[in-house]
Amino acid sequence: MAANQSTPETPFQVSYISQAIHDWVAKLGSAWVEGELTSYDIRGGHAYAKIRDLEQDASLSIVMWRSVRERLTEQFKKGDRVIINAKPDVWVKGGSLSLQVYDMRHVGIGTLLEQLERLRRKLGEEGLFNLDRKRRLPFLPNRIGLITGRDSDAEKDVRRNAELRWPAVQFRTEYARVQGDSAAAEVVAALRLLDDDPEVDVIIIARGGGDFLHLLPFSDETLVRAAAAANTPIVSAIGHEADRPILDEVADLRASTPTDAAKRVVPDVAEQLDLVSQLRARIRRHLTDLVRVEGRRFEDLRSRPALANPSWMIDQRGDEVGRYATRANELMDWHLRRFDDQVTGLGHRLAALSPLGTLQRGYAIVERVDGDSPGVIAATGQVESGAKLNIRVTDGRIEATVE
Repeated sequence: MAANQSTPETPFQVSYISQAIHDWVAKLGSAWVEGELTSYDIRGGHAYAKIRDLEQDASLSIVMWRSVRERLTEQFKKGDRVIINAKPDVWVKGGSLSLQVYDMRHVGIGTLLEQLERLRRKLGEEGLFNLDRKRRLPFLPNRIGLITGRDSDAEKDVRRNAELRWPAVQFRTEYARVQGDSAAAEVVAALRLLDDDPEVDVIIIARGGGDFLHLLPFSDETLVRAAAAANTPIVSAIGHEADRPILDEVADLRASTPTDAAKRVVPDVAEQLDLVSQLRARIRRHLTDLVRVEGRRFEDLRSRPALANPSWMIDQRGDEVGRYATRANELMDWHLRRFDDQVTGLGHRLAALSPLGTLQRGYAIVERVDGDSPGVIAATGQVESGAKLNIRVTDGRIEATVE
């Protein structure tokens, strides 16, 4: 391909240039290359990955066909430090350069993963991952703080799903870079702004996934410690299942995706209205059953003889009172007769002992009524001539003078 063969009037086609580059690269031989796998996916039996330079910020795509992969005795994953025997290749239709791998071997755990594991262990020993530190999210937040990239799909997913669930939801969004060297510092600054806002009840840090290198800012020690020190509950919605950044461990809630974060933070108004309807129905049924049970108890009480025919109790008690009154009269008469007999007997005994009985037999009682010693005269020596006497008989008294 000579320069003089192409003119403004007769330019080369893109396919021609792409094929020419492919042919030129195909002449290069294979080489052993050392690096770190920043991604490693198996599709259709073939392995598609990216290998990163250990010292410089450079990476290349690699492809390992199934026949080669199945021949290897080792298993590989993202983060492994490897050496590969590969040959450069250019995909003509896409114009992309990749390395076609013929052999791959482990060198050791990737430097970055090793550093992250050390940091993870250190923070774990400090207790930053303890479950008792995690705070409960508010049932219905007054305002949601959102940290994400400007015009990102993550922001659209969070807002759209949150507004579908609760149309009146409010957001305060702070934009920050979510990848690159300055990402961690910008996210920390946004986090502190939202944490100082008293109207923000929960903070969502959202990103729509990415490869291992793209997620590194969310394992930054400064960011992780700032999240642990925040007073506001934090939801990590980085959106990557295979590689969980350290922020997921320290956050109060980890959401698998930004959409999942919206569903976990905001209740569904339709579900809540349905729940209210269910609770109202349960209360109505409970009150209906309670009224029915109490109604039956009331009817049972009304059916009892004492309430069904109240005069029955009076009649029953009246009969008892009548019987008691009759018995009382009988006892009273018996006691009166007994006492009357006792009085009569006592009268007879009294009459027998009374002096009147003696008088009735012709005797009299002589009493002196003058002198120094008046009283009953029992002997003649008690009186002298001229003494005044009072003689008592049954029907009266006789005055006399001794001669």
